Amino acid sequence: MELYTPKEIVAELDKYIIGQDEAKRSVAVALRNRYRRSRLDDAIREEITPKNIIMKGPTGVGKTEIARRLAKLVKAPLVKVEATKFTEVGYVGRDVESMVRDLVEAAIRLVKEERYEELKPRATQAAVQKLVKVILPIRKELSPDVPEAQLAEAISEELLDGKLDEMQIEIEVSEPQKPVQMMQTGQGAEINLGDIFKQFGGGKPKKKRKLYVKDAMRMLILEESDKLIDTDSVAAEALRRAEQEGIIFIDEIDKIAGSSMGSSRGGPDVSREGVQRDILPIVEGSTVTTKYGSIRTDFILFIAAGAFHISEVKDLIPELQGRFPVVVTLNSLTKEDFVRILTEPSNALLKMYSALLKVDGIDLKFTKEAIEKIAELASLENTNSENIGARRLHSLIEALLSDVSYEANGEAREVVVDLPYVEAHLCKEFVDLDLKRYII
Repeated sequence: MELYTPKEIVAELDKYIIGQDEAKRSVAVALRNRYRRSRLDDAIREEITPKNIIMKGPTGVGKTEIARRLAKLVKAPLVKVEATKFTEVGYVGRDVESMVRDLVEAAIRLVKEERYEELKPRATQAAVQKLVKVILPIRKELSPDVPEAQLAEAISEELLDGKLDEMQIEIEVSEPQKPVQMMQTGQGAEINLGDIFKQFGGGKPKKKRKLYVKDAMRMLILEESDKLIDTDSVAAEALRRAEQEGIIFIDEIDKIAGSSMGSSRGGPDVSREGVQRDILPIVEGSTVTTKYGSIRTDFILFIAAGAFHISEVKDLIPELQGRFPVVVTLNSLTKEDFVRILTEPSNALLKMYSALLKVDGIDLKFTKEAIEKIAELASLENTNSENIGARRLHSLIEALLSDVSYEANGEAREVVVDLPYVEAHLCKEFVDLDLKRYII
């Protein structure tokens, strides 16, 4: 786990997420507590569990992005699930334990990527040797007087320099593994039928294919990495990471809370409460069986999120509330927030669109007045209709730049988006919408 202080974590999150300081502080402290726990003696470490968090606030204000950036920052396995996908036993839906199995799969991918990076030099060397054997006969025909060792060395250097990337060759490579259905047992564990068939079939089948050298190189490096990798150590490390560093983000948790308006416990509230009771053992701490081994959920950090428009956090069953001791409220976005979102983050929307259109020779520039008008319209539309937070900016910018995007043909030119441009392309539609508010 990367070592970051809470202030450093918040500073990193500030690069991508505007505002929501309370939520950032809470997740930063929760993450730092993991590091603090890892430095303790085994006896006391077992007694300390994560302080799970509920983030409440309207959609599009940064709840999911905070969790996603947090996991990416410390290279921790993360899985995002929707609470509405789960139903209590006896109803149609996914088993709640599948969220833990998904977390282990995410950890496997994470560890594999790291191992691939470590093994890349050796795998590249092996891939180059295979390609040299394929290309050498072709070169030998063209230069029969040159010694094979000299030709092989020259080919090897050209391959590493990328000079042969566009050359087409015929080579035998492993067929990519096709996804095979997972079969669920009565105990909730999943069996991968593909793994069983592979054991009987003796590995991946080989097939001769015509490929460009760059594609063949990529496939061979992956193939050689698979040979070098120790799958048992990958599984063991992935289980450890998922157990000790994993983050499960449960979205739409408000959808399984009973309505604070409802007086009876009948109808859909029964099913919602059933889902909560099924999730409870996972959050409390239990052992889940996966195809890589068993994993305890005691030390996984759970972050739940929901808009809580109709229901409230107190409408969750008391046992589940008790397992989420930290509740933070994310604020609705204002016009000033939209201005900052458009311009400040590393992945700011205007920067992304400018980079996209730059490919077609468009030098896109936005004036300060135009940016403020876009932010004002986004705030107005969120007030007039559904409040979808920062996602409103995507639809506005798409509408604003639809003509420019359509007409771009590679010819270099400058496009300045100023206040008259915004008013001409967006304002009429939103003025009409604003007037509808006052029609009874």
